[in-house]
Amino acid sequence: MDVVVFEHENPAFEAALDIRERVFVDEQEVPYDREVDGRDPEATHFLGRVDGEPTAVARLREYEETAVKVERVAVVAAKRGEGYGDELMDVVETHASEAGYDRVVLDAQVPVVDFYKRRGYALQDDEPFEDAGIPHRRMAKPV
Repeated sequence: MDVVVFEHENPAFEAALDIRERVFVDEQEVPYDREVDGRDPEATHFLGRVDGEPTAVARLREYEETAVKVERVAVVAAKRGEGYGDELMDVVETHASEAGYDRVVLDAQVPVVDFYKRRGYALQDDEPFEDAGIPHRRMAKPV
């Protein structure tokens, strides 16, 4: 998978937003105004393509002085389970480390907590919390 890293103004943002809309708004019924939350201009975006087709996305925002928060991680339905989430997260984590951050934080939907645990993330909370009606867990990993 080829991954491009870009800012909000890049034309690739439209393809990234399309995946987010399909996964979060259409599949998971997250309200559009919750998905498009006004924070995209301050984020670094990641778009993975397989054979030229947009396949996976994420965004990264500064969270604390030495940490970043990865958000909006998604893989299109037809490509899930093929390792593209891992490939994308490898790029995100490397980018965070090379940018001088020492920790990545994320809010994982409960069904994918084990995916992040396999990647070395640890739970940061005692109980799930809801975001957009979906149970999540706060997780973090040193990079």
